[in-house]
Amino acid sequence: MKAKINNFEIDLSKPIDISIPLTNTDENPIAWYIEKPTIEPVVFGDWIGKVSEGKSSTNFNNIFFNPHGHGTHTECLGHITNDFYSINQSLTQFFFLAKLITIEPEAIGEDLVITKEQVQKAMTVSTSLNGTTEALIIRTLPNQKDKKSRKYSNTNPPYLAEEAAVFIRESEIEHLLIDLPSVDREHDEGKLLAHKAFWNVKDTLHLNTDARLKATITEMIYVPDTINDGDYILNLQIASFENDASPSKPILFKIADFRF
Repeated sequence: MKAKINNFEIDLSKPIDISIPLTNTDENPIAWYIEKPTIEPVVFGDWIGKVSEGKSSTNFNNIFFNPHGHGTHTECLGHITNDFYSINQSLTQFFFLAKLITIEPEAIGEDLVITKEQVQKAMTVSTSLNGTTEALIIRTLPNQKDKKSRKYSNTNPPYLAEEAAVFIRESEIEHLLIDLPSVDREHDEGKLLAHKAFWNVKDTLHLNTDARLKATITEMIYVPDTINDGDYILNLQIASFENDASPSKPILFKIADFRF
């Protein structure tokens, strides 16, 4: 089944899912010092909401999870502001022209950092269509499959330099996706330099008028090596949580044809 999005033709029957599913097993990725998600049936006395237990005609589970620490999630600037902002109110369009780039973070001291120069070079080299790139997807190297189950707490994962986040913002990228638990350093004394730079937030207590209310950051994606760098149509879907972040399901579509 084919469709046209902003004059770009895509095949809807061939989605490329770059999200990580949420499970209640040890295979679930974890960040920020929490335990794995819990998915378990509701229990009322001797009634158990699980068909295989023989006491219910339906499976009826409670799910306890944290969107920031348990897998692919999309967040708005409400993640770092004093006032409440909801991802459900911030993300109101769902199809974007996206660019996928691959970067091996640079060793700087004890850290691995994605620099401005690396992002700038990768965006220049990557295929570019005659259209405004609205979303940037960063795949980091090495790209082991254990990203889908990695335990990130206290491992000092790679992160995005503040200057790189400024460059991405100034490139008019509205939606940033990355295969790391955060765009910022794990232990950064609460500075959140990349988050603030991307959202153009100067004061988290009193939001400036030019802060980017519609921009989003999606973290903990996984892009297989079989997917080439270049331009795609991104479908970015969230669950309708009135919260600063929601679990999300970013889907890429190859562009079959385009017209200027």
